[in-house]
Amino acid sequence: MQPQPYRSAFEGRRSRLAAGFCAWLLLVAAMLCGASGASAEEVLQAHGYKMAGDAARTRIVVHFDREPEMRWFLLRSPHRMVIDLPEAGFAFDDAELEPRGLVTEVRYGNLDEGRSRIILSFDGPFAVERMDILENESNHGFRLVADIVAGSEKAFETAMAEQIEATGSTQVTPKGDRVGHAGNEGPRPFRIVIDAGHGGIDTGAKGVTGTLEKTITLAFALELQKALRDLGDYDVFLTRDRDLFLRLDERVRIARQHEADLLISIHADAIRLKGVRGATVYTVADKASDAEAAAKAIRENLADEVAGITVEEESQEVADILADLIRRETQSFSIRFARSLVGELSSSIQMINKNPHRFAGFRVLRAPDVPSVLLELGYLSNPDDEKLLRDPDWRAKAVSSISSAIGLFESARQGAGG
Repeated sequence: MQPQPYRSAFEGRRSRLAAGFCAWLLLVAAMLCGASGASAEEVLQAHGYKMAGDAARTRIVVHFDREPEMRWFLLRSPHRMVIDLPEAGFAFDDAELEPRGLVTEVRYGNLDEGRSRIILSFDGPFAVERMDILENESNHGFRLVADIVAGSEKAFETAMAEQIEATGSTQVTPKGDRVGHAGNEGPRPFRIVIDAGHGGIDTGAKGVTGTLEKTITLAFALELQKALRDLGDYDVFLTRDRDLFLRLDERVRIARQHEADLLISIHADAIRLKGVRGATVYTVADKASDAEAAAKAIRENLADEVAGITVEEESQEVADILADLIRRETQSFSIRFARSLVGELSSSIQMINKNPHRFAGFRVLRAPDVPSVLLELGYLSNPDDEKLLRDPDWRAKAVSSISSAIGLFESARQGAGG
């Protein structure tokens, strides 16, 4: 057996003093706890922070050990949402707080007088579609569920003004306010967003003589924007005006931020069947109209992965009945415009021989409140189509037909009170 090390009288006295000091600290802590009236067991526990989504829609979930009293409000410069809670103990995983979707930063901590706060910063204006405290079904506790969608600056300012006028903050989101709205400021011009497909590192299809889809779509988008602006009846915006890569959800976000009445996404695909040619109009649907439309949607939805971006599948859960009704109405308007567009284009350019209006699950057409179509101008894999797509005169005829279809659609919307 090894002999025990020698302890001096000084070391023994130091140990006794240390033990006595620790006991004193524990006593002081207990007294402070009693004075504040908040023990560790009484403090709200916040844990399990999760965030998922893209630049068009983001869901945030925070778990609590019991139902919290919560208030939230909006701030600008930058666009933020502040969530106030009772004093809380936070056990968040730092990896889950990394910027994701619409959220650029997450901060949290305790304030004075027994209050805690979570601050979420966003990369642009947004609307709070849903903000609920729900009881957990499978385990103890409650959870905060917030559905945030990209919105316009005007709608964000309106929401802030309404919030300040009411109480200065909000506890839960009333059903009628779960979809952002911009208030009634009188009529404005019909608003169109033109999306030039692909761009930057995502070149899209390549023609038989080397024409790149991203080049054709941008040229056409610029020409269509000029023609519509020259009419003087519309506000017209582009998702991109140069050779720039944009994620699909960013294209959706731009349309929503501009409060677009219509989104037209311009494309010119290539397929192995060289004899296939002509224009096609697509709208969004959960189930594809045919195998060719399904394959087209798969190709277009892979645009983000081409640029090395991991695509997270969007949740198909419907927040509430009101949001579902808005999506259905939007889809109905999209179909209405698609039919007008097919009718007008058929008189000036060649359409695909079979089913010129098709539908499938295109991510770029999924804005819940913006009627949207994807216009396939033609096929770069077909020599005749490629030649026409490069022809300014042919593009001018197509632009004229699209302008006519927009005019018919706008008139119908006004007549329906939309």
